[in-house]
Amino acid sequence: MDASQVLAMATINMFEAKSNLSRLVDDIEQGREREIIIARNGKPAARLVAMDEAPAPLRIGAAKGQFEVPECIDAHNDIVARLFQDGHA
Repeated sequence: MDASQVLAMATINMFEAKSNLSRLVDDIEQGREREIIIARNGKPAARLVAMDEAPAPLRIGAAKGQFEVPECIDAHNDIVARLFQDGHA
């Protein structure tokens, strides 16, 4: 297989990408392809590659204990609401 065949295998058009996205992602995950270029009207538009690592899940309460909420947290709610509604306090 020469370089032009590798390029042809790794570059697909937008319609093919939409129709075969699951298979393409599987090819990337399984290491069958390192990178897939998605073209629009024959021009490269996007690159499908494996993620280096999965993003950390969002942890609710991750900042618990790192700061204190003041007792008067709601003291200025009416001013903030007016700023959003009227544009001035």
